[in-house]
Amino acid sequence: MEEYTLNMKRETWSFIIAAGGTGTRLGGIPKQFRLLNGRPVWKWSAQTAEELWKDGVIEELVIVVPEDHIAEVEKYCDFKIPTHIIDAGVTRSQSVMNGLKNSCGSHVLVHDAARPFITKEFCLDLIKNASVCGASIPLIESTDSLKKVTAGRMISADRKEYFRAQTPQAFEKASLINAINSFGFEGTDEAAAWTASERNILCAKGLETNFKITTKFDWDVASLITGGNKIQRTGHGFDIHQLVKGRKLILAGVEIENSEFGLLGHSDADIILHTVMDAILGAAGQPDIGTIFPASDPKWKNADSSELLKTVICKVRSDGWNIDWVDVTLQAQAPKLGHMVPVFISNVTSIIAENQNEINFNIKVKSGENCGSVGRSECMICHGVATLSKYDWN
Repeated sequence: MEEYTLNMKRETWSFIIAAGGTGTRLGGIPKQFRLLNGRPVWKWSAQTAEELWKDGVIEELVIVVPEDHIAEVEKYCDFKIPTHIIDAGVTRSQSVMNGLKNSCGSHVLVHDAARPFITKEFCLDLIKNASVCGASIPLIESTDSLKKVTAGRMISADRKEYFRAQTPQAFEKASLINAINSFGFEGTDEAAAWTASERNILCAKGLETNFKITTKFDWDVASLITGGNKIQRTGHGFDIHQLVKGRKLILAGVEIENSEFGLLGHSDADIILHTVMDAILGAAGQPDIGTIFPASDPKWKNADSSELLKTVICKVRSDGWNIDWVDVTLQAQAPKLGHMVPVFISNVTSIIAENQNEINFNIKVKSGENCGSVGRSECMICHGVATLSKYDWN
């Protein structure tokens, strides 16, 4: 402890939070900017940095974010710790380098914004190690059997020889910059460049709770850890539009070619997307699309309903809602639309799903059976239900 105190007198530390990722595996709003128990994910780590600052351990906080999120991050920066918000680069290495060049410390803690559950004591262990040899990273043992699959062949690996690396990682700054400049940065953490330069590094014991939010499962676990109770709501959507000549027929964001009739409406009259929007808004306890996008407003004249749906999605997601499932039934006599169902599902899913590999939309097309206004091809009618969920901390 005496040696550590002496070293600290010669060192200054900056805490860098790398928050430039797009979060494609989780989808939707980048994970680092989602609200976790009322706070953006990145802010959980930032508050740990402020605790270290209050104890006189670090000098500043540097947050590296995409340019279009800088204003949003500034809104949540109510810290006393000196804080700098820096524009991220295209790659992680560029983002980290931007943070390094804009930090004042002789040493740095570099941390992933998507790991919200670090502790002050955890960071102090890393700082102590790095004060001795210049760098320290947390590692955690693998409890699973490990296999390597190459060209169809499976090889068992000794799990005692392999560890999972976490962040924050602690480094002497000038040496880290030199390592990145000299050896590049093709890995997923700063230690890759450091070890490539054959510099010494000390390992610290990682924390099981210091997991990185990457998938929806991770998000659910993080929400439960922070005290959230999952709630679900179901909303109903309904729409009806008259069929007329001289209008394009647009359904689920797709123009139906060679249709003699189109749907009459102030916007593009996409009856499927209108139903989807109303179902989602209903589940979220929001007004219908007629209130949000009134026909009395000329700016919505011939509006693209796909863009309106994207606005609705942003609105409900900003309130913490996840769209679990949307199911729609379209009643239409003509034209024949059964062959379009896979296209409808693909197009709507591309808008409302948070994960690009997820399908959370379904549609059935029913004939009017020559009955009523639908059966006479005077109109189309659409019904839909949407299930939304979020975590409630009250």
